[in-house]
Amino acid sequence: MTITQPASTKQDILQYLLKSSQATAHDLADDLDISPQAIRRHLKDLETEGLIEHYTVQVGMGRPQYIYRLSKQGRDRFPQGYSDFAVSFLDTLVETVGEKQVGEVLRKQWKRKAEEYQQCIGTGTLHERVTKLVKLRQQEGYMAELLLVEDNRKGTPEKYILSEHHCAISEVAESFPSVCGHELEMFSAVLPDCTVERTHWLNNGQHNCGYLIQSK
Repeated sequence: MTITQPASTKQDILQYLLKSSQATAHDLADDLDISPQAIRRHLKDLETEGLIEHYTVQVGMGRPQYIYRLSKQGRDRFPQGYSDFAVSFLDTLVETVGEKQVGEVLRKQWKRKAEEYQQCIGTGTLHERVTKLVKLRQQEGYMAELLLVEDNRKGTPEKYILSEHHCAISEVAESFPSVCGHELEMFSAVLPDCTVERTHWLNNGQHNCGYLIQSK
C-alpha cells in the first residue's frame, strides 16, 4: 500500500513561500523534488483553502507566468509574535509619551532607513537604482517587483511602478497607518531626482501597495 502525505507536502509549500516570499510551480517542484503536475494540484488546493494566492507576470512573448505567494490567511498560520510585540510596544509608547511624540519617532526611523537605502543603492541610472531598491525590499520581506511604464512619446520622463504584494510590517501599518505616509516620504528621499506617488494601498483593501516613480 502506498502512503501519501499531502498535508506534509502542502506544509512544505507554505514553508517555502514563507521563506522565499514567492515562487513559480517549477521553483517549488525543483526544490521539493515533486513533479510540476503534483505541485499544481497542491497549489490549487491551497488556493481553494485561501492560504495562497497568485498573480501573473508576462515573460517575453510566451504565456503569462503564475507567481504564487502566501495570502494573509496563509501568513497567519505561522507565529508572528514580533508583529504583536511591535504593535503593543507602540501602543505603550503612545500611552506613555503621547501620539505626537511617537509620530516623531516613527518619522526619524524612516529617515534613517532612507539614508541606509541611499548608501546601498549608490549612484547610477534610475533603472539601476530602482532595481537595487526592489532587491533591498525583497530581502526585508516585502514581496516587491518593478514594472516599466511604457510610453513611446518623445521626451516622456522615465517611469516605473514599484509594486509590493506583501507588507513586512502590515500589522503595524494597520494599527499605525501613518507609517505608510512616512514610507512614501522615504522613497521620495531615496530618489530625490524623482516624483513618487502612491497608486495602490493594502490598507484600503487593495491587493498591493503601488508607487509610481517618475524622473523629474
